[in-house]
Amino acid sequence: MFKAKKLSEIRAFMEKLNVPGSDGWGLPTSEKTFPDGANYRIEIAGVEYPSTFKAMVDEAKKRKVKVHRAICTVGGSSYLTFDQLKEMAKIANDEGIEVIMTMGHRKAFDVGSKEMSTKEGSLQGFRLRGSDNLAYWFEDLMRNLEAGIRGFLVYDEGALMILSKMREEGFIPKETTFKWSVFGGYCNPAGAKMLESMGVNSMNPLSDVSLPILSSIRKAVDIPLDVYMIIVDAFGGMYRAYDAPEIVRVASPVYFKIEPGTSEADIYKPWMTESWHDEFIRMKVKIAQILQEIMERRAPELKMSEMSPKDLRIPVVD
Repeated sequence: MFKAKKLSEIRAFMEKLNVPGSDGWGLPTSEKTFPDGANYRIEIAGVEYPSTFKAMVDEAKKRKVKVHRAICTVGGSSYLTFDQLKEMAKIANDEGIEVIMTMGHRKAFDVGSKEMSTKEGSLQGFRLRGSDNLAYWFEDLMRNLEAGIRGFLVYDEGALMILSKMREEGFIPKETTFKWSVFGGYCNPAGAKMLESMGVNSMNPLSDVSLPILSSIRKAVDIPLDVYMIIVDAFGGMYRAYDAPEIVRVASPVYFKIEPGTSEADIYKPWMTESWHDEFIRMKVKIAQILQEIMERRAPELKMSEMSPKDLRIPVVD
């Protein structure tokens, strides 16, 4: 008869796999940094149109905010023309901002995808249904690559496996980078370690992870963690401004992720006008300014990257 292992034995087995056996309750200071030696950067989500990108850049310059990464077309890049994608790549290239593009549209490509839109079905997380949807998603990615984009949001492990092979074999550019989405649903060090081993370049854990959980994830992986500092109300509406110094201290290197609003289902629809997004993005930049101010006041020893660090995947322009 099998004799159940004790909790201490379970923890020891996890540690043998370089997965922390418990959350980081001691909150040790992370010794890891970005390649430039900095501890944190800023990413702003919901840059839906070229005009939104321009408004973000304009507001950031006015407020002296450093925006390192833009999460673009959260509603899906299939809502933009090829010329619009190229224009976004050109703006990002001119300003030295990394772009992470979201392919497709918010739900799966086929009209049969209904389960994930239900209350209980949504617990499965976003996944691409069937081979056709994988192929369609990759086709949209190819359109973005041709436009000059080199960074992409990924939320399906099967798609990630294929993407990593594509990058490895030169089927797509070697410099292509992948950010794991919050919709992938990971929030523990074992999952983070698996994603890193599969080729993910940064990871967005769930928005409600505690400092000890962030600490345990940081111990397991080297990739940057993209941490929500403010999140839509439908995800809980957390605003962690005064947690910012401790988040950076224990989880460096960190991207501060900024995405306020009512719900992603409301915001990222093609009938939300460009002018609405242009004004909304200015509020997001203001929140980034507040975070910068808090960091400068409370933790000046923790460093923010300057604009356009060399490791960013800036879009390519012919």
